[in-house]
Amino acid sequence: MTGAGSVGTGWGNGRATAVLFAREGATVLAVDVDEEALAETAALAKDGHGRTGRSGRGRVLPHLCDVTDPDAVAALAERCSRELGGPDVLVNNVGGSRAGGPAELDEEGWRSQLDYNLTSVYLTCRHTVPLMCERGGGAIVNTSSTSGLRWTGSPQIGYASAKAAVIQFSRVAAVQHAADGIRVNTVVPGQLHTPMVEARLAGQRAGGDTAALLARREARIPLGFTGDGRDTANAALFLASDEARFVTGTEIVVDGGMTARCD
Repeated sequence: MTGAGSVGTGWGNGRATAVLFAREGATVLAVDVDEEALAETAALAKDGHGRTGRSGRGRVLPHLCDVTDPDAVAALAERCSRELGGPDVLVNNVGGSRAGGPAELDEEGWRSQLDYNLTSVYLTCRHTVPLMCERGGGAIVNTSSTSGLRWTGSPQIGYASAKAAVIQFSRVAAVQHAADGIRVNTVVPGQLHTPMVEARLAGQRAGGDTAALLARREARIPLGFTGDGRDTANAALFLASDEARFVTGTEIVVDGGMTARCD
């Protein structure tokens, strides 16, 4: 899975997903550009138990990779095939936002947002889908964002456009490769309390006031509390599992009801 590290301490979407999959018994080829973050993810995977009470059956194998680099992604797929026999599941979790609407976001920023949030998904799928076809099927879970569904409080047109495209990318791939036994679905997280809040978003949107940003975000959520990366991980686990054998080309929105509101 990609984006398996974290920008800080806590349950980011990628870290939580990698740890949960490993605790449930999977061998996770955990991909990130941050070696220290990957080491922390691997250590966390060794502690505690999965939902079924199992511990130690799975493992995390760290792999440094920039998933916007085609050659690096090809090498990643080759390692997966060589060491693990090929992929059963691909989870794409790389992403990040950059502020600015169409008049503020420059061309370099626009291209980098598309590369980071969308091209990364294309590249991993490009190299993984043929391997899954050879193995007789698999499951792909792509991570989008509620910013790809509606306005979520700030102009970030590159991010919103890319995340909306991830959803449609997944639908098209799901229909095309259904006959190959490959299911493709999308998790759509809302405004969660992940380490990204403290590391980046509070400074960008609330003058560094983390509490104020969290309060503003929580006020949008009908359930009245803010989830975290573990909620995203649970949705990804279901979509990757045999329990979701009849689920493809669709999305699970993990946002406490935020996008269902009219205001």
